[in-house]
Amino acid sequence: MAEHPAYPVGLRLTGRRVVVIGGGQVAQRRLPALIAAGADIVLVSPSATPSVEAMADAGELTWERRRYAEGDLAEAWYVLIATGDPVANARASAEAERHRIWCVRSDSAEEATAWTPATGHSEGVTVAVLTANAQERDPRHTAAIRDAVVEGLRDGTLVAPHHRTRTPGVSLVGGGPGDPDLITVRGRRLLAEADVVIADRLGPRDLLAELPPHVEVIDAAKIPYGRFMAQEAINNALIEHAKQGKSVVRLKGGDPYVFGRGMEELHALAEAGIPCTVVPGISSSISVPSAAGIPVTHRGVAHEFTVVSGHVAPDDERSLVDWPALARLTGTLVILMGVDKIGRIAETLVAHGRSPDTPVALVQEGTTAAQRRVDATLATVAETVRAQGVKPPAVIVIGEVVKVGPGPDA
Repeated sequence: MAEHPAYPVGLRLTGRRVVVIGGGQVAQRRLPALIAAGADIVLVSPSATPSVEAMADAGELTWERRRYAEGDLAEAWYVLIATGDPVANARASAEAERHRIWCVRSDSAEEATAWTPATGHSEGVTVAVLTANAQERDPRHTAAIRDAVVEGLRDGTLVAPHHRTRTPGVSLVGGGPGDPDLITVRGRRLLAEADVVIADRLGPRDLLAELPPHVEVIDAAKIPYGRFMAQEAINNALIEHAKQGKSVVRLKGGDPYVFGRGMEELHALAEAGIPCTVVPGISSSISVPSAAGIPVTHRGVAHEFTVVSGHVAPDDERSLVDWPALARLTGTLVILMGVDKIGRIAETLVAHGRSPDTPVALVQEGTTAAQRRVDATLATVAETVRAQGVKPPAVIVIGEVVKVGPGPDA
């Protein structure tokens, strides 16, 4: 038997009895997949790890708190044997053999009738990797192959085109703060499958170079006080290309719903009857301070943080921000799109109670190769911005957390 390769197959275990013998680390690793498969799981073990016990407490499996006994495999479709007792393992394995139940043994691949492959998942596809036979089993090698295939499918470097007709539509993808490695796995995969990409200036621009030549890239940059593509034009472009049957990705910086006008675009698409998927992204409001060594919260320093748009000044009638209330808070204040208004913002905060000595950090081009951090206080930040030539995009952090990390010169 060892000379022949294993026959790969997918088991449909929904509602079917599966017995797991042993509640240790092996069971802890294998149980989540069995639970996800909808199996009716019976765990037989006198003890279990805290994680396995939590699964039992949550009702995800039935736990028989005792050692294995003859007859425990009755009516089972599949069994996993994972105890540290070789005698009990052999007895349970023999019972499975007599009743023709497929049996995985963690202690002996050669004596098992089934092997657990190294598995991974990518958007509705399960990748399972098995070695040819027991003598050549190398779990690390199979896991490495699994990881390489799954990662390639997820990030689009392993191209596997859909041969069934795809449903045209739009994906609003949050691209993160700028570093191409900080886009989500799903976002990168959708980008790799797109026919049209409508990209913001603040999105991960380096990823556009990886797109195939047939992909149409539309620049929807909004440069402060400069050239920009009007929101209505962006909405129309999304609708027009989707109606042509194309897969469209709206690649945005940060998260689509954090000052990204994502909901405006979603409403426009809904009114036009265009299906839309929203893919969250890592917001620059927390990722950029982190990249600059600043935690937005820290025990004993700040128990809350508030994210505010600074695109209009505190004294502007269009402002929806309660600046006096923000001045009374003791936590961290993160301001986006506020570089040119920071002088008036600082004056307002000080006028309503914030100390002029409150630390301020400005992180320009966060997470990119051009990142730089400039520190100041509320009293000095306006002049510092002018003197240092700080330009957008920059995230502004106000509060004592600025002094927690290693500082701008670390």
